[in-house]
Amino acid sequence: MKTLIKLSQITLVIFSLVLVSCSDDDDAPNTNPPGPETNIVETAQATQDLSSLVAALQQADQSPDNDLVAALSGDGPFTVFAPNNAAFTDLLAQLDGFDTLADFNTTELQNLLAVILQYHVIAGTTAFSTDLSDGQTLNTLLADASLTVSRDGGVFIQDATDVDAEVILADVETTNGIVHVIDKVLLPQTILDQLADIILVPITDLAIANPNLQSLVAALTAANGDLPTVLRGDGPFTVLAPTDDAFTTFLDGQEIGDLDVEVLTNVLRNHVINGELLSTDLENLGSGYTSTLATGVDEQNVSIFFDATDGVEFNGVSTVTTPNVQALNGVVHVVNTVIDIPNVVDHAVANPNLSELVTALTDGGNTTFTDLLSDATGTFTVFAPVNAAFDAFDNPNSNDINAVLSNHVVSGIAAFSTGLMNQYVNTLAEFDTEENLSLYVNTDDGVTLNGISDVVEADIVASNGVIHAVNTVIDLPTVVTFATADPNFSTLVQALTTLTPSVDFVSVLQAQDGNGDDPFTVFAPTNAAFDALTAIPMEDDLIPILQHHVIAGANIRAGDLTENGNTVTPATLEGDTFTITLPGTNGNIADVTDGAGNTGIGIDQVDVQAINGVIHVLDAVLTPDTN
Repeated sequence: MKTLIKLSQITLVIFSLVLVSCSDDDDAPNTNPPGPETNIVETAQATQDLSSLVAALQQADQSPDNDLVAALSGDGPFTVFAPNNAAFTDLLAQLDGFDTLADFNTTELQNLLAVILQYHVIAGTTAFSTDLSDGQTLNTLLADASLTVSRDGGVFIQDATDVDAEVILADVETTNGIVHVIDKVLLPQTILDQLADIILVPITDLAIANPNLQSLVAALTAANGDLPTVLRGDGPFTVLAPTDDAFTTFLDGQEIGDLDVEVLTNVLRNHVINGELLSTDLENLGSGYTSTLATGVDEQNVSIFFDATDGVEFNGVSTVTTPNVQALNGVVHVVNTVIDIPNVVDHAVANPNLSELVTALTDGGNTTFTDLLSDATGTFTVFAPVNAAFDAFDNPNSNDINAVLSNHVVSGIAAFSTGLMNQYVNTLAEFDTEENLSLYVNTDDGVTLNGISDVVEADIVASNGVIHAVNTVIDLPTVVTFATADPNFSTLVQALTTLTPSVDFVSVLQAQDGNGDDPFTVFAPTNAAFDALTAIPMEDDLIPILQHHVIAGANIRAGDLTENGNTVTPATLEGDTFTITLPGTNGNIADVTDGAGNTGIGIDQVDVQAINGVIHVLDAVLTPDTN
C-alpha cells in the first residue's frame, strides 16, 4: 500500500508542474477566477492558482472508477472548497516519497486521491460565506465524513487533522455552484488512517508517536524553553533522538525531574542540528564537525563530531541505530546514547585524528592534563596537534614532553579564530617554573603559531573552551623562534644572519638549559626602528650594535625593573650597559638611554617569554658607547 501511494503521488505532482510551467506563456490561465458564466471545472481550469487542483482531478479520473471532472461539470448545485496550488505543495511535502501529484499513478492511489477530492465537495447546495455559521457541520460527498465551520477571525474549515483550512477567496460564483478557495488540502480520518505510514509530521509529533522515544518526549516537556515548539517549526532540523534505554543509562537511577532544568535543556539542544543531514550526507563527508543548538563556552554553539566511516557515530559515544526517519521539518536519527555536552578532553578523545595527542597527555597514567582540561570552571584554548604532527615531531631539543604539551594550552580565555590577530599570548608552559611562555599568533594568511604550526580545523567548541587542530607540534620557543616568527622582526633577523656572517648569532641565541650563555634578555628593534636609520651599518660596525641589544645570563622581565625609577642593566654582550626608566613617556611602557647616551628610545612591548630568555620590543636601534 505504501509503495502504491508513493507512485500515485508522483503522477499528480507531474501534472501540477506541467500546469504551473504554463504560467509563463501568453496563453496561461488568469490568476483571478472568470465570471459566473463558467461551471466549477471551467472556473478552476481558468484560474492559475487552482492548476494543481485541476491536475489532481485529472489524475484521479485516470482510474476507471472515477469521473470527477464530468460530475463537477454537471448541474449541481455544489459548494466546493478548492485548495490552491500552495496547499497541494504542502500536502506533498508531508507525504514521504511523494514529490509530485504524478506519484498517484495506480488505480488504488487514484481512487485514494478521488476520496480526498470528494471530501471538498458539498452537494445539493450553494453556500455563500454568509451562509456559513460558527460550528456548522457540512456533509460532504464522502459518506460519513463531514466538515466543521469556524468563524473565529475569518472563515475556517476543520477536517480530521489539527490544522484548519482558511478561506482565502470566498464566493466565486459559477453556473453550477459556488467555490471557496482555501489554503490547505482537507483530509478525512479515513485518509489519515491509510496514509499513517507515510504522512510526515513535525519532529516533535513524530517523537510523541514513537513508543521508544517517550523518555525524550518527557525530557522535552520538562526542559526549560520552547524546544518542542521549535521542533514543530519550519526547520529543517537534524535531530539525534536517544531511545528510552539511552535515557535510562543517562539518568543512572534518577528521574528526569531530578535534573537541573537548564542542564537538561542544553543537553537536549545538543541533539539538534540546524539543516537536514541524511546518513548518506554524513557518509559522503566521512567525518568532521558540525554545530548543535546547545551553547558552550562564551555562549557559542557546541561542536559535535561525526564519524561515518563505519556506521554513523557522534562524539565517539552515540551510534545511530535507525537512520533517516523523515519528518515534515527535517530528519531524525535514532541513537543509542544520550550525548552530553563535551568538554575539551571529550572532544579530543572523540576524534581519532587526535588519538596520539590523547596518548601523549595520558602517558604512564598521567592525569594532570585530563584533570585540568576537564575542569568545568576553567576556560581554555587548546592548539591540538593532529596525529601526523606527532609522527613528524622528533623533539630536537629533548624538551620535557609535558612542557611541550603545556605549550599548546592557553588558560583563562577561549580564543576563537574570528577574534585572533597578530599577537602574543601566554601558554601553560613555563620558564624556570615562574613565567609562562609566550606564543606568537599570526593571522596574515590563516592562523599560524610561532611561525611553524598552522591551524587546520578551527573553532571546535566545548563546554569549557575551544580547540584548534594544528598540523605541527609547537616546540618550546627560544628567543630566535620569536624573532623569525614575528614579521615585525624581519630586518633584525636579516641583521643577525646575512648581514653578519662572521658571527653565528643564531647558534648563540638558541642555547638553552645552560648549554651556552643563556638565559638571554633581548631588546629587539622592530623593522620601523631599522627603517629610521640613515643606513644599516656595515658588518664590523653592526656586530657591536647587535651585541648591545643582548644581556647574557639573565632573564630580566618588566617586574624586575625599578618601578618609578631608573634601572641600569647588566653589561650587554658588547660590554656596555644602558638605562631603563619606568614608567615611560609618550606612550612607551619604558624609556631607554643607550650606551651612547641617546634618549627618546621606547619599549613598546615587554615580556615575550621564551624557554631560554625574554624579549622586549624597541622602537629604535640602540647604539653602544663607541668611545
